[in-house]
Amino acid sequence: MSTTGTAPAPTGLDASGRRRVLIVLCATQITSWGILYYAFPVLSTSITTGTGWSAPVITAAFSAGQLAAALTGIPVGRILDRTGPRTVMTAGSIAAVPALLVVATAPNPVLFFAGWIAAGVAMGAVLYPPAFAALTRWHGDDRIRALMILTLVAGLASTVFAPLTAALDLHTGWRTTYLILAGVLAAITIPAHWFGLRGPWPDPPPPAAAEFDRHDRIARSPAFLALTAALALGAFASFAGVFNLVPLLLEHGFSPTLAAWTLGLGGAGQVLGRLGYLQLAARTSPATRLIALLAATAATTALLGLAATVTTLVAISIGAGLVRGLTTLVQATAVTDRWGATHYGRLGGLLNAPIVIVMALAPFAGTALSAATGSYANAYLVLAAIAAAAAVLGLAATPRTRSPEPVASESDS
Repeated sequence: MSTTGTAPAPTGLDASGRRRVLIVLCATQITSWGILYYAFPVLSTSITTGTGWSAPVITAAFSAGQLAAALTGIPVGRILDRTGPRTVMTAGSIAAVPALLVVATAPNPVLFFAGWIAAGVAMGAVLYPPAFAALTRWHGDDRIRALMILTLVAGLASTVFAPLTAALDLHTGWRTTYLILAGVLAAITIPAHWFGLRGPWPDPPPPAAAEFDRHDRIARSPAFLALTAALALGAFASFAGVFNLVPLLLEHGFSPTLAAWTLGLGGAGQVLGRLGYLQLAARTSPATRLIALLAATAATTALLGLAATVTTLVAISIGAGLVRGLTTLVQATAVTDRWGATHYGRLGGLLNAPIVIVMALAPFAGTALSAATGSYANAYLVLAAIAAAAAVLGLAATPRTRSPEPVASESDS
């Protein structure tokens, strides 16, 4: 049954309130991702040139922020389940501003690290996981459609903020750029989260089965542990592949411009994947989706390592992006597909923590693998084997008692 009517029950908001929340989160996710995440790779060269600090040092600082975001997500999930997203996401937006000010003005690597760790704590409170929790509880049966819209819009963060950041850097330098971006973040996300996420936070839905009544029991279950490991390994292979795609293509003889365009086309593939998720969800089970997409990650990663022609590599890059786009939504719905939405915040925080950690380590790991194996092409074959192992783990990622709510009914609502 659709939840797009006017009645506020059982999700706590009427149709206009649910639309408001979705619009607000689309605006704040594109802004938060664009400034807190995607601005850094654009500015990294300028930071290295302007400070004299090495590229590994500044990248390590950014990765430390990602680790902080992963650890922050666990207590944030508990708070979300109890009180909802308004206070958490507003506090995260407020905390992000002084963190960026520290990054922008840091006179030495120690304070630069401190700024990024503080920014990582803020990211744990404002990026996808809390937004997913908000839509899952408030949108009820229509959550898959809402999550698809959110990820489609947020996928434009790099499209909007990468060129904006580059233009600001060209005219003002990286420090002033971060100061300006901190002002933009404050002006958009703080009032949007505070005023836009208002409304009653509904009680959690009842457990889908009696054995799912306690989140700690679920978190210790073999199915949850297998799901977490499978998604983490898949994310490791996928993100190491993304961050090292340009060096791989240069190794194959691509020009820097063509390599950059190929990477961008992979981003377009992500959008295509997310557009097709409703149809995929209506026709497959959660287990089938998980295993198929992890196997597809393994296949596309291996093909990138084996292919040699320009046309083939471009086509595979687009296909790999499509798989990544679908996997984002599989991850967002993995808990509710298996255990319902009762403990979504807590379980989502536990599920996402190792995924964010491996995403932070993936760029270094991909480079290290290329050095250890002799080429980026060989490194991609190792990454493909890791993704294949993730697909095998996915076979054990289904609880014995399944939620009675079919996914197809969600997508048809």
